[in-house]
Amino acid sequence: MTKGSASDSTDYGGEIEKSKPPHAFITQTTDQLLAQDHISLDQGLTSEKAQERLEQDGPNSLVQKKQSKWVRFFKQFNNSITYILIVAAVATFILREYSDSIVIGLVVIVNALIGYFQESKASDAIDNIKQMLQVSATVIRDGKRDDIEAENLVVGDLVFLEAGDNVPADLRILTADNLKIQESSLTGETDSVLKNDEPLTDPKTPLGDRLNMAYASTAVTNGSGLGIVTATGANSEIGKINASMESVKTKTTPLMQEINGLGKYISYAIVAVAVLLAIYGLITRVYSVSALMVAVITMVVGSLPEGLPASTSVVLAMGVQKMTKQNAIVKTLPAVETLGSVDVINTDKTGTLTKNEMTIDTLITQNGRYEVTGTGYTPTGHITMNGQPISVGHDEDLDRLMVAGHEANDTRLIEEDGKWEINGEPTDGAFLTLYHKVFEKNEPDLVEIDKIPFDSEYRYIAKLDEDSDGQRVILVKGSPDKIFTMAKQADSSFDIPDWTNRVSQLARDGERVVALGYRKVSNDVHELTPEIMAEGVHFLGIAGIIDPPREETIVALKEMREAGIKVKMITGDHPETASAIAKKLGLDGNIAAITGAEIDELSDEKLKEVIQDYNVFARTTPMNKLRIVEAYQANGLVTAMTGDGVNDAPALKKADIGIAMGIKGTDVAKEAADMVLADDNFATLTTAIKEGRHVYDNIKKTIRFLLPTSFAEGLIVLISIMFQQELPLVPTQLLWINMVSAVTIQFAFLFEPAEEGIMKRMPRKSNQSFLNRKDVWQIVYVAILIAGLGIGAFNWLTMQGFSSTVASTVTLNVIVFGKIFYLFNIRTPKPALSKDVLRNKMAFVIIGILLILQAGITYLPFMQEIFSTASLDASLWIIPVIAGIIVLIVTEIDKAFGLRHRLHLATSRN
Repeated sequence: MTKGSASDSTDYGGEIEKSKPPHAFITQTTDQLLAQDHISLDQGLTSEKAQERLEQDGPNSLVQKKQSKWVRFFKQFNNSITYILIVAAVATFILREYSDSIVIGLVVIVNALIGYFQESKASDAIDNIKQMLQVSATVIRDGKRDDIEAENLVVGDLVFLEAGDNVPADLRILTADNLKIQESSLTGETDSVLKNDEPLTDPKTPLGDRLNMAYASTAVTNGSGLGIVTATGANSEIGKINASMESVKTKTTPLMQEINGLGKYISYAIVAVAVLLAIYGLITRVYSVSALMVAVITMVVGSLPEGLPASTSVVLAMGVQKMTKQNAIVKTLPAVETLGSVDVINTDKTGTLTKNEMTIDTLITQNGRYEVTGTGYTPTGHITMNGQPISVGHDEDLDRLMVAGHEANDTRLIEEDGKWEINGEPTDGAFLTLYHKVFEKNEPDLVEIDKIPFDSEYRYIAKLDEDSDGQRVILVKGSPDKIFTMAKQADSSFDIPDWTNRVSQLARDGERVVALGYRKVSNDVHELTPEIMAEGVHFLGIAGIIDPPREETIVALKEMREAGIKVKMITGDHPETASAIAKKLGLDGNIAAITGAEIDELSDEKLKEVIQDYNVFARTTPMNKLRIVEAYQANGLVTAMTGDGVNDAPALKKADIGIAMGIKGTDVAKEAADMVLADDNFATLTTAIKEGRHVYDNIKKTIRFLLPTSFAEGLIVLISIMFQQELPLVPTQLLWINMVSAVTIQFAFLFEPAEEGIMKRMPRKSNQSFLNRKDVWQIVYVAILIAGLGIGAFNWLTMQGFSSTVASTVTLNVIVFGKIFYLFNIRTPKPALSKDVLRNKMAFVIIGILLILQAGITYLPFMQEIFSTASLDASLWIIPVIAGIIVLIVTEIDKAFGLRHRLHLATSRN
């Protein structure tokens, strides 16, 4: 993403020569700008000219690309398992096995609907994105001042700006009266920028330094002004950033990569076995061609874990719902699990790690050093010296300092619904809060005569007041070097080097420093001028201001470190200030900072090599943020990015998971992100990451449960065909097992609580296989074990003289009971019959429902007819129960050996 102006291609209706350098208008005077469009400040554009340009350039709006509902629905079919099921449904239909075809088709559609509705629900939570541009704008057209729809603005329009307005388009400032604009959404700078109408000398001046420009989506905080539109809609700065996001390709989440790969390999293997089985059947001619095809399709459908897409979607959806209750709104289901595998989190400082409520922490006067308690804008706290509270009158300079901070101020402190907020600048708000902490609701007995607003040239704000005795006094607050010079002018003994050192020490501690002074003047002084200020002031002291860390963030960062997650702080602060704040937060054991300028000097390859040596990135640009994300990803690390500004959007989209702020975040940032923190609280991420790991565990348990039990069904058919014997299970029975499992037992994992120590383990490696050797071994032997028990039960019963229908019914229940008992093994890494057996009570409810359904298919006449089952004597139920117990014993023995092996490894490492 470049910082070029959004109006590079704008030519004011074709009258500016193409050969002019980019941003030429920022170097031109007001008269030159107006002359190019043949307009004046009191006339503006004509309605005819405006309409012509509107038709030519289009409306002043951003096009939000939204995914159609149909595209979202059909995306749910895009996996190999579904493809095979669709083929199976078509094949059984052709073979006139209509019931089988319908059931398979229903499974496919139900899976798709589950994924669609869950994704839609998550998307709707963030789909209320508002237009970034102002609804209306005040312009001059045809010599009249008029309010028009902002989308009807065109290049060349003259637009009025006032405090409280959102800037409706990119504007070149023509007149400005103490005009301040909050541009953090574009530049990342916290403080408002004082604008002017002076031409710049360099047409390539970076966006953040163009003091005569106002940009769409930014907000006017003070003053008023008039500007001429230089770019609208997609040609504006925000429009260009919005468009640049399209070039940033999103990555498939780690979970989806693993599940897609797993499903693909399973599908390939099943299809290969089916082809070989069909060839074998045709050669041996045991079955007719149509019967063989049905048997092969039955094997395929029985082997496929068709419940996998639905199970995964529902487990993810449950995670989405839990996160939403914790103020983390997730837009896409897979993003839930991605959080659980995050290695690195790149996060903004202001408002995310900190409160974004500037607070005076330290006061130093000629008489001593003081600390201030209480944080934020709530005026609760007091001033202490050496831990002891200080009262009014203890230090005259201190009292005057607080009054000066209150008076030399353009901000208001407001209480609404029990919450204190400011209307204006954060630094000014800190001084108002300090004053009211000490003097409570008592206002200074002063009347304003005149003032000098803060100006970037002077770097101070000064006010001329008169007290109740008629004494006039100048109160000033500003940059320490400016106030020190004034203090030296009034008192030649003032020690500038000593106070400069004190300022440096506070800055190294991460505090922003402001100096204050005052001077009594005669009643003849009616107006403040820089010349009067240059005569000097009595120095009152300095104030160290911090943006206090969120208390919960410090705890969250500690949990992140224990979980093996590296948190990196990205900020516009000076590197020393940023490092000091990082230490206060406990970001890491060793703090190492690098600046955006230093990053710019590094090649992509070099940045990849050194990126992990740093945890603080200071003075960064939007391009720096994007390169930081790419560098971590190049090292194979799953990377998260938090942001709130328009300039964060490309990095948010590039990250494995982009996280936008819900309160202070811009809509473009929310659009680019995968997740939104509704409370702007970094600590919410800890809960979300824990839930992400929990989701991953439950999905893995679900898959480890589904695969062997599904393979067992297919294996029964495969073995029967290979040994040319009667099929123990008919197609509808296999479909019943899959269907009843899909709606009952496999969802027991939805309610499985998180494992102990889930936030103590390291993030899993991005190249780590979803299933390890132990998992694969267990899948294989459990599938063989359940299939063997099923075939054994069928053959033994038929040899005992039972009908094939009865034997088939028992076999069906052997498979189901094998699943039930295997569930208890998979649920926890601890022994199945430990105290944890009761921690998921819903599992027992689900098993109860399943047993009722099994009783129905066994004893209800209409179900017997559909599924070819028969009623069983009570004694025959012993066989499925014994089979289930055997499955549990074998898998628990295997688990015990595994636990012993892991304990041995842990002991040997220690």
